[in-house]
Amino acid sequence: MASLRSKLPFLSFFFFCFYVSPSISTNSEGNALHALRSRLSDPTNVLQSWDPTLVNPCTWDLGNSNITGRLGPELGQLQHLQYLELYRNNFEGEIPEELGNLKNLVSLDLYENQLHGEIPKSLAKLKSLRFLRLNNNRLSGSIPRELASLSNLKVFDVSNNDICGTIPIEGPFGSFPMER
Repeated sequence: MASLRSKLPFLSFFFFCFYVSPSISTNSEGNALHALRSRLSDPTNVLQSWDPTLVNPCTWDLGNSNITGRLGPELGQLQHLQYLELYRNNFEGEIPEELGNLKNLVSLDLYENQLHGEIPKSLAKLKSLRFLRLNNNRLSGSIPRELASLSNLKVFDVSNNDICGTIPIEGPFGSFPMER
């Protein structure tokens, strides 16, 4: 019974994506996830049984999974992705510009990794984005002014990075609490 109970969230998600969203094609998105998987190191075998032909990638939650590697441009092909949860892993490298192609993305959680470089301006194209958490990485540069156009953004966290420059005050940034 405990085994079935632990699988209920996955089964509920599968039901939603498979039966509620039948028009979603998983071939190109499954292939993109498979390409990403091939570049990652997975010491705890979280991805071992993942099969791109059986998964409908509406949500991909691999938070706190001890996965290492670089995020690749293929992530930008996941057109139906709504939640990208890759927090508390060991991803390194830059945040791919291609993430700006994920027009249905509601939540982007890349916090507590080893990501570096600048925050891509392309993230300003994510008009459905409500949660953007990039804290506890090694990001540098300034907060792109273009992000002020994200009118649905409710949570924005870039703390514990090497961000410099001024913080935008337009758009959703005007209502965010400022920590000193």
